[in-house]
Amino acid sequence: MQAVAMEKTILNDAWNTNEEVADPDVLPVIPGYHLLIRPVSVKQETKGGIILPDSTRDDIAYLTTVGKVLAVGKDAYKDNDRYPNGPWCKEGDYVCYGKHSGQKFFYKGVRLILLLDDQISMIVDDPKELDPTYNLSN
Repeated sequence: MQAVAMEKTILNDAWNTNEEVADPDVLPVIPGYHLLIRPVSVKQETKGGIILPDSTRDDIAYLTTVGKVLAVGKDAYKDNDRYPNGPWCKEGDYVCYGKHSGQKFFYKGVRLILLLDDQISMIVDDPKELDPTYNLSN
């Protein structure tokens, strides 16, 4: 078996857009079991003004592959055998997902990821809570 060269692959933790860029007003139609996710970026400095070195930002990005759910496909979480308690997440939730999951694309200048409903690993109230420097900023 031959290994696939992936040196030009952009990992999910590096696929994000500046948070100052607004979400698109009109979103694409999300088919079937998919969810449209806007990745949350790793901050450059703490709230207190401490500039984070590249190595720390890389560590944070590795630990926090998180994004905001912008849209949910009409068939997502409808399988009652797999999801007897209903949907795992909804629009507006912040979710974690795998580093290599989904399809990355640009839409109206914003980097987005299209995931399947079963690729969500957890929901968090605030993505900052996953940031190892969170206590440094308070």
